[in-house]
Amino acid sequence: MMTGPFVLVVEDASDIRELVSYNLTKAGYQVMDVETGEDALAAIDAYAPDLVLLDLMLPGMDGLSICRRMKQDAKTESIPIVMLTAKGEESDIVRGLNLGADDYITKPFSPREMVARVQAVLRRISARAADTAGSEQPGKTIAVGNLVIRPHRHEVLVDGRPVDFTATEFRVLALLADRPGWVFTRQQILDGVHGEHYAITERAVDVHILSVRKKLGEVGRCIETVHGVGYRFKE
Repeated sequence: MMTGPFVLVVEDASDIRELVSYNLTKAGYQVMDVETGEDALAAIDAYAPDLVLLDLMLPGMDGLSICRRMKQDAKTESIPIVMLTAKGEESDIVRGLNLGADDYITKPFSPREMVARVQAVLRRISARAADTAGSEQPGKTIAVGNLVIRPHRHEVLVDGRPVDFTATEFRVLALLADRPGWVFTRQQILDGVHGEHYAITERAVDVHILSVRKKLGEVGRCIETVHGVGYRFKE
């Protein structure tokens, strides 16, 4: 009987769905597959998978809508999402990452790459949970001017008012604000937020920064662009 992590595969193309399910099962995962967004939400609610492998182009409710619903629900926001995308969907990839997806795989892909990506995301989530559980301290509060960040509460306050961020946006902001004046390259931000060898374009960092600045309002000016290098948080 299998005891590996439980992966929900959401893919309407039967050949891809079977290929993904077969290779994940072969790698030791428990797998359930569904064809539609509506069935995906029902399965997520009923079974709380450890990871969702999500096709963006689905009949009816599309993958981005599912991602948005999951990240807006406290019961499902922590479930990692790996998007399955077609070539030429860069704008959708960026939107998905902004919504809180953890990684993406571009079709066509090799089964080995797909399994490796799933394993990498689950390792990162497991390591993050272990770090949190093993810490005797609740996590230091980062306070810069009228900005307060409480990492273990996933909470950001500006002038005492809470501001909502996706998981990725929160990690980007906390990384920069924790070291005011420190210049981070885009690659360093990717490595610090997602781990080394995370395969997304550096352009995604610019998108996250733009969104964080917008949500912070006037405080967003503290995030400076260092041309030709990256970004820094200026107190």
